Amino acid sequence: NEQKAFELYQKAADLENITAIFNLIECYYEGIGTNIDKQKVFELYQKAANLGNSTAQYSLAWMYENGSGYKNGDIAFELTKKLAEEEYACGIYNLGYCYEVGIGTNVNEDKAFEFYQKAVDLGNINGINNLGWCYYEGIGTDINTLKCFELFQKAADLGNSYGMSSLGYCFKEGIGTNINNQKAFELYKKAADLENLIAIKNLVWCYENGIGTNVDKKKVFELYQKAAHLGSSTAQYNLAKMYESGSDVKKDMDQAIYWYQKSAEQGYKYAQKKLKQLLKE
Repeated sequence: NEQKAFELYQKAADLENITAIFNLIECYYEGIGTNIDKQKVFELYQKAANLGNSTAQYSLAWMYENGSGYKNGDIAFELTKKLAEEEYACGIYNLGYCYEVGIGTNVNEDKAFEFYQKAVDLGNINGINNLGWCYYEGIGTDINTLKCFELFQKAADLGNSYGMSSLGYCFKEGIGTNINNQKAFELYKKAADLENLIAIKNLVWCYENGIGTNVDKKKVFELYQKAAHLGSSTAQYNLAKMYESGSDVKKDMDQAIYWYQKSAEQGYKYAQKKLKQLLKE
C-alpha cells in the first residue's frame, strides 16, 4: 500500500526522523504514494541537511551545483567546503571538482588534483576516476597515460560506471594500452547498463559506426530512448529528430514535439530553435 507507506513516512519525517525523510524523498522523486515533486525533494534535503546529515548536505550541494531552478555555485561551494573540512570523502571529491571547473570559486588545478588525491586516499571511487583524468589531461600534475589507465582500471574493477566508461575510452583510443574496440564496446555496454549517460552516448557511437559490434540502428533508437528518459537533453533532441524524420523508426510528430519540448525545457538551444520552427508550421 504505497499511499499508506507515504503517509507513515510523512508522519515520521515531521518528527525529524532522518530515515523517514530519505524515504519520503524517494517517494516524491519516484512518485510513490504521491505525485512526483522535485521542489519537495529539495525542501526535504534542506531539512535533513539542517539536521546535520552529511549525505543530505552533499545532495543539496549537488542540487545547487546542477539542479534546474536551484543553481547557485556559491552555495554549492560553501556546502562542499564545509563537508570537506569534516573529512567527508564525497565532499572532498566534490571540492576537487569545484576547483577543477570553477564552481563558486576560481579554477585551481593544483587544488583540484590535491583534493581528488585526498578523496582517493579516503576510498572515494569517483575520486579515482577523476584523478585518472587529471593524469590524462595534465590537471595539477604531469601527463601520465599509464597512471591514467591504472586508475580507470581500478575504478572499473570497483564497479564504478564512470571508471568503466573511462576505461572503455582508453581501449578505444589506445591510452596507456593497445587499441581494442571489442573491449571498449563491452565496457561501454556494462556502464550503460548502469545508466551512465556518458557510456550510453559512447555506445550509440559504437552501434552507429560498427565499433566492436555490428551497426544496429534499432539499438541506437533504444539507447536514445533510455538516455532521454534519464534526462539527457541531447538524447531527447536526437530522439525527437528520429521521430520527426522517420529514420529507423515510425514517423511520429507528436512524439517529436514532445521530446523537442523536453530538451528545450532544459535549455538545449537546438531543440528550442527546432520547436519554434515546428510550432510555426
